[in-house]
Amino acid sequence: MRIVFAGSPAAAVPSLRALAQSPHEIVGVVTRQASPQGRRRILTPTAVEVEAERLGLSVIATNRLDADATTAITALGADLGVIVAYGALVREPLLSAPRLGWINLHFSLLPRWRGAAPVQRAIMAGDEITGATVFQLVPELDAGDVFGMVTQPVGAHETAGHLLASLSDGGAELLSRVVDSIARGDARAEPQRGDVTLAPKLTLADGALDWTMPGGAVYDVIRGVTPEPGAFTTVDGARLKVLDASVARDVARAEPGELVFHDRRLLVGTASDPIELVTVQPAGKKPMAAPDWWRGRPAGAGTIAG
Repeated sequence: MRIVFAGSPAAAVPSLRALAQSPHEIVGVVTRQASPQGRRRILTPTAVEVEAERLGLSVIATNRLDADATTAITALGADLGVIVAYGALVREPLLSAPRLGWINLHFSLLPRWRGAAPVQRAIMAGDEITGATVFQLVPELDAGDVFGMVTQPVGAHETAGHLLASLSDGGAELLSRVVDSIARGDARAEPQRGDVTLAPKLTLADGALDWTMPGGAVYDVIRGVTPEPGAFTTVDGARLKVLDASVARDVARAEPGELVFHDRRLLVGTASDPIELVTVQPAGKKPMAAPDWWRGRPAGAGTIAG
């Protein structure tokens, strides 16, 4: 088949590679435009664009699937559209432009966690099992019939970044099998079953830690927002990023938000077990070991995290 591929972040790269190694022809790659990245705000292409150029594939870089983009994509004459975390909705008439429509690889067990941040929301909610789904794209958000799923346990210490990387590999294998079955004409899609939950895009506010929650729930939030948008708290009115932490089940409890330095470990009280801060980043400074940050604070500094 002739395939047009749409994707942007690193999580979409394994799928692009898998399709590039298949018998099918990728006639074009759609990705978002280069954007400023890092402290120096250097204009950087997406991971998918970098890989597409390495593979010698034609790239359409656009942030909006408007009339111009629709015309360019339609002109490719694709049999099938494949989308993996592109970052924008595909609407008519583009939705019907490929002969067989579009399929989507989504990193959740649909209909659970429909939306832009399924992996992050699954971890933040304490889900023990997640996975990836390939479904037929329809106008409604992540609501199309399902061609296939793979399941995967959520590791007790996995961050969203680690889990997404793992799912992107397993999802690429699933996607390849579905594409092959569509090409053979024996693919079967079934309606989604189960309760719908939504996974809206994370904002900076989602990384604010609430120390009145149980320790396990706080830890789930930290893992779910790592690496982006990142977990943080405030101490003495200044933001403190929490880059690495764990649940400390072997120490005495403390009041929610109370900072306690015990046996060379920096702990924060919660509604249950304390959280041990391992690596932190004060505002305007580089990441550092949490005990080093604590020892370097001025005398009389506050001992409550908010």
